[in-house]
Amino acid sequence: MRALLVVNPAATTTSARTRDVLLHALASEMKLEAVTTEYRGHARDLGRRAAESDDIDLVVALGGDGTVNEVVNGLLHHGPDPGRLPGLAVVPGGSTNVFARALGLPNDAVEATGALLDALRERRERTVGLGLAAGTPGTADEGVPSRWFTFCAGLGFDAGVVGRVEQQRERGKRSTHALYVRQVVRQFLDEPSRRHGAITLERPGEDPVSGLVMSIICNTSPYTYLGNRPMYASPEASFDTALDVLALSKMSTAHVTRFATQLLTSTPERGPHGKHAVSLHDLTDFSLHSKARLPFQMDGDHLGLRTSVTFTGVRRALRVIV
Repeated sequence: MRALLVVNPAATTTSARTRDVLLHALASEMKLEAVTTEYRGHARDLGRRAAESDDIDLVVALGGDGTVNEVVNGLLHHGPDPGRLPGLAVVPGGSTNVFARALGLPNDAVEATGALLDALRERRERTVGLGLAAGTPGTADEGVPSRWFTFCAGLGFDAGVVGRVEQQRERGKRSTHALYVRQVVRQFLDEPSRRHGAITLERPGEDPVSGLVMSIICNTSPYTYLGNRPMYASPEASFDTALDVLALSKMSTAHVTRFATQLLTSTPERGPHGKHAVSLHDLTDFSLHSKARLPFQMDGDHLGLRTSVTFTGVRRALRVIV
């Protein structure tokens, strides 16, 4: 087997020595080319190169969710084709590693490498669904290129939190769960539309759902982790179905407290719920429109401000080694 190993040298939970150990372990089982990323978007370019080559069977992403997202977007640059494209394997090296953990992989890079080698020997793989987000035709954002996501996207409040965290990291702060909690509080205090939502959800054949303050789009469950605690925004979300949505129509202090408590105590059977929570399951096509420009994120990467995004849930989009 010929494999391309894409290494993010800035991965927060792996040292250079650990990466060397992992590289040698993988190289003992396959013909391996290792490339260290050098710029934002480099992992995407490497994924595309692998997709367009005739001799790469597998791409291994060593890094966090951002690295995985870039590799996936490179692999699927010309669209999904699981039977032809190289498979994807993930060795978690980030602070949260939602995609890897949602696949059932260990959150430790060394243990995950061992699990990957076992999966290759036993030929274990699955084909997972992904989400695709693009600018909506006829809107100011129609020129925004489409982009795949592996586990979640968000328009509004949660994307604002992601943006604040990225700003803090650019200032030298470490990506810790305490940092996320602080930015949640600050985003809530500064949220301009928490009482009168600006977001409308539209889907074919159904009445629009308007007045939403925030929206979380899930491709799997759990949608994130706080330390070792999984959080289930949409418990029914799955790699085997299309997309799920959790939206809130009100964010007063009382409602946010209730929502946060429900999210922290959520289980695979029950997520946030109530009068001001909207939960939708297995959506293939829908759009979110906003009266104001709102922050947008995909797989924990802040992508700027948007007024409209169209989503597509694509089943069986990518072959993954598990």
